[in-house]
Amino acid sequence: MERVPLRERVRTFVLEGLVAGRWEPGDRIVERRIAIELGISQAPVREALRELETMELVTSTPNKGVRVRELTLDQLRDVYLVRASLERRAVTLAAPRLAGNAAALEQHMLAMRRAAVEGDVDGQALHGVAFHRAIVHACGNPVLIRHWDWLGVEAWTRLSLRWLRTELHDNVEDHEEIAEGLLRGDPHLGRLMELHVMDYAHESGTA
Repeated sequence: MERVPLRERVRTFVLEGLVAGRWEPGDRIVERRIAIELGISQAPVREALRELETMELVTSTPNKGVRVRELTLDQLRDVYLVRASLERRAVTLAAPRLAGNAAALEQHMLAMRRAAVEGDVDGQALHGVAFHRAIVHACGNPVLIRHWDWLGVEAWTRLSLRWLRTELHDNVEDHEEIAEGLLRGDPHLGRLMELHVMDYAHESGTA
């Protein structure tokens, strides 16, 4: 098994805590407590919290520690704007690699449909993000992949549903259009993906 750096494990632990409601906006996240709970030193916890600060999910103040940020719709729209640009390029690069083989994407779309029928909002969000992640990770550009991962798309999606009461973008047909475009080599696929992602921002504006 590939060893996951402690820093990444801590970051995932905190993100899951935010989504699950362990920490709410304004709550303090105590570095020492996390280190004790996970049985590790404080160094990787400190590194993980710094990364979460660059993602604008937490804020650090001298002598006051780290607290969960209040998220805003403007922040969310900024994330989607950057995400749309990255995914427009990613899907263009991934197209030759995924052409004729969209099995993984189809699995995520089936899971989204199943979650929709069951009323599983969190499942819809998870599989929707997984659909996009599969395309980005197939682009073959490690820098682009790293920057997309850094955006924390899954965390932003789930937190916006929880804290900002945004509407879930759960239209499986939109995702099918992307998958079909990959299969047929649609020359406008990049623009199609960009518009698809920006729909998230437009829906957030009406929340």
